[in-house]
Amino acid sequence: MLVLFAHSGTGSTVATVHRGDGVVLQLPGYDRKHRVPHDLAHFATERALGLTAGVFGAIAAGGVFDNMRLVSGKPRHDAAQRSRRLLDAHRRDLTMAELIAGVIHRAIEEDEAGRAPALVREAWVSFDGTDCPWSEAQVAEAVTTLAEMAAEWEAHGAVRATWPDDLVAPMPVPQGVRRGRRGRT
Repeated sequence: MLVLFAHSGTGSTVATVHRGDGVVLQLPGYDRKHRVPHDLAHFATERALGLTAGVFGAIAAGGVFDNMRLVSGKPRHDAAQRSRRLLDAHRRDLTMAELIAGVIHRAIEEDEAGRAPALVREAWVSFDGTDCPWSEAQVAEAVTTLAEMAAEWEAHGAVRATWPDDLVAPMPVPQGVRRGRRGRT
């Protein structure tokens, strides 16, 4: 999935997402006060930490958030129902992605990159109560990835990035649907 982050006409940012199914969507940003776009922080953090069910993994799987707009392509006939089911099933993952991307974003915005591993650990423990699932090296990679993307953003006002095909949120099986063959009597 190709994602182009650019300035919007309103002074904020917009991420134009070219999904593998031919659908092109726009995800507006609401971050005029930040030097680095928040959705760019999501992208860098989720990719570096391998989050399949964060914002961009959900979009890759067919999720469409309420604020997104269809630019081109033909969605599936059941796209709205599938999106709703997908986003509902991964609500906890999306909340966690928001929390962790926010910590990485803040670390870059406030020039506190060195503190990011400790801040991510604290955020995770407050969210889940268990040991942090990412190593310091993985968190450092997320910070480095975002810093590199932020430098490109500042230099060019746009960032073009590819979302990995293997980081896609799993589609939940619809309730009440039976799979497989029926037994013969």
